[in-house]
Amino acid sequence: MTKVIQGFVMVDTWAAALNNAGVQSSERTDNIVRTKVIWRGRQAYPYVSGQSWRYWWRNTLAVRKGWQLSPINREAKIAYTAADPLTYPDDDIFGYMRAPKSEKDESGKKTKTTTLTRLSVLKNSPLISTGAHKPTEDFGTFSRLEGNPVPYEHEFYSTVLKGLFSIDVESAGVFKSIASAGSQNIPEDFKIPAQLASKCEKIERGVAMKKDIRIQRIRDTVEVIPHLEGGAMQARHLTRVAPSLLVIAAFKTGSHVLSHLGKEESGSARLNIEALKQVITDYRGELLTKLYVGRETGFLDEQSGEIDRLVAEYNKDIVVAGSVAGVVKMFCEEIPKLVG
Repeated sequence: MTKVIQGFVMVDTWAAALNNAGVQSSERTDNIVRTKVIWRGRQAYPYVSGQSWRYWWRNTLAVRKGWQLSPINREAKIAYTAADPLTYPDDDIFGYMRAPKSEKDESGKKTKTTTLTRLSVLKNSPLISTGAHKPTEDFGTFSRLEGNPVPYEHEFYSTVLKGLFSIDVESAGVFKSIASAGSQNIPEDFKIPAQLASKCEKIERGVAMKKDIRIQRIRDTVEVIPHLEGGAMQARHLTRVAPSLLVIAAFKTGSHVLSHLGKEESGSARLNIEALKQVITDYRGELLTKLYVGRETGFLDEQSGEIDRLVAEYNKDIVVAGSVAGVVKMFCEEIPKLVG
């Protein structure tokens, strides 16, 4: 049975420049740093790339959970990790593609190489502004030198970013040796190293980590959500990137049913309560856990009554509300029952 943890987040950014597009060759000067924006018609929507969000997530796991990150190898324009998901939990959860360049042996014949690929257990969207927003241009100078100051410009924005993520519970800690794209996680002739023999076992056409390790890797990935940190220009903008609102639950479907929970009304971000009600009504039979709504006090305070009424309408056996850190803690208590 498909078991997927699905999440929706809103990140409140205030005067932020988290992900920049760099210097553009078409600019009037050569020292303007633009933020990344998506254009829909003539309206701009600031965003943080999915790659950046994953970078923050991976590094936070290393800092807070002590994950030893997979080493990176580089060959000219190709870079890849160790592709060792048994040893390195980030290779397990974030996936990889290892396509080493073939070399020639003493006879000049190219040596055989195996391309390993693994679909990411953790999938995420970019973080995108809930509404159209034109970044502010800020003019500054570098003045700590003799002579005339050096002028420069950069952009920042104040908006609420929304994003989606999912965690494929059934794939975490399970590695296949099937020779097809995304399923050749380990070599076909893979043998469990002696030092890992107590942590995993052979399964049909693959290897699986022991249940407690699979649970812990998923739990770590969820537990760091309230502590995510990263982003560009933190020295000048110090933007908190952990979500101020989180909706999380496990479903029997991998189709992301929380996609439409963020909206804009009169220029302000809102949690779409009606869309959330529809999800609960239409997908109640797909729920594998309670549905948790976490909100930090100070963010969307005007909707606190609506969220309380939502909990009362569906009762606490279905919907639970609290702070972001609070609901993450409660949700993590449900993870062991998801892992078979």
